[in-house]
Amino acid sequence: MERPVSIRDVAHLDELLSEPSEAAIDAIRRAGGDVIVLGVAGKMGPTLARMARRAMDAAGLTHRVIGVSRFSSPEQQRTLEACGVETIRCDLLDESAVARLPDAPHVVFMAGRKFGSAGNEPLTWAMNAHLPAVICARYRGSRIVAFSTGNVYGLTGHGRAGSREGDPPAPIGEYAMSCLARERMFEYFSDTAGIPVAILRLNYATEMRYGVLVDLARRVSRQEPVDVTMGYFNTIWQGDANAMALAALTQASTPASFVNIAGPEEVSVRAAATELARLLETDVTFTGREADDALLSNGSRGWALLGQPRVSLERMMAWTADWTRRGGDHLGKPTQFESRAGRF
Repeated sequence: MERPVSIRDVAHLDELLSEPSEAAIDAIRRAGGDVIVLGVAGKMGPTLARMARRAMDAAGLTHRVIGVSRFSSPEQQRTLEACGVETIRCDLLDESAVARLPDAPHVVFMAGRKFGSAGNEPLTWAMNAHLPAVICARYRGSRIVAFSTGNVYGLTGHGRAGSREGDPPAPIGEYAMSCLARERMFEYFSDTAGIPVAILRLNYATEMRYGVLVDLARRVSRQEPVDVTMGYFNTIWQGDANAMALAALTQASTPASFVNIAGPEEVSVRAAATELARLLETDVTFTGREADDALLSNGSRGWALLGQPRVSLERMMAWTADWTRRGGDHLGKPTQFESRAGRF
């Protein structure tokens, strides 16, 4: 699909975010069978599930795509159903309800808790550390692609190309610690129950309603100073992250495999804010001074295995500035990427 100069509205945005890559279509074709997406109602889940449906259609398959969530928004559930995604309301912490979920040979695990973790740590640990064990017990005969986060690495020096999959984890704060516990649960059940698992460590997906670029563009447009202490970040178009996650269906293994999902650049906060200010035709001011380290991931293994990103940083910034200038919708959930203490 040719990349547009501007994204018209939310419907156009969701169309772009759910466009499957050739690698995703090939993986769906090779995998065969139904795909169940657990925690489908989050920031990425709706467009990932829709992409899975489009990939199946492109591959000539009629298998089911099933999205599971509590669905606090009935409208979101109706939208998924209209796109050919079957939906099931379920509290995933209710083990009896999980036991009634349909079988599926392929599971995409997207459930988790980040924002609001500080102040309700027990629920964060229940979602991030206990729930994976519940899901592995229910889907021990399936292949599982499980979302995790680059936060498990901790901070790494700028200019060193970012943390790699083989680097030892060094999580900062309870959120990141609970995410490492999530990974360990999937590893344990992969080892002991023989469940093929691929763990995806995502480092900042971007779309027009959410992401580091959105945070920066909104601050710039409001003429708020931009703190550059956390001076660098990675970001990847959410549609590319979705496509890589589906491509990872063929990478699930025993023992579990790990793949970083991250953009190719170490993006400077100062440089990105300056460019967004230029695109927004305004000025920008800064506060703080860049630290020597930041939360950075090396995505080269992921690009080799799951496909290269299709949307460039320059395109994402142009889209973000245009969307911000026109007052487009946003989720109202800042990434808090600047947090160096791991509190979210």
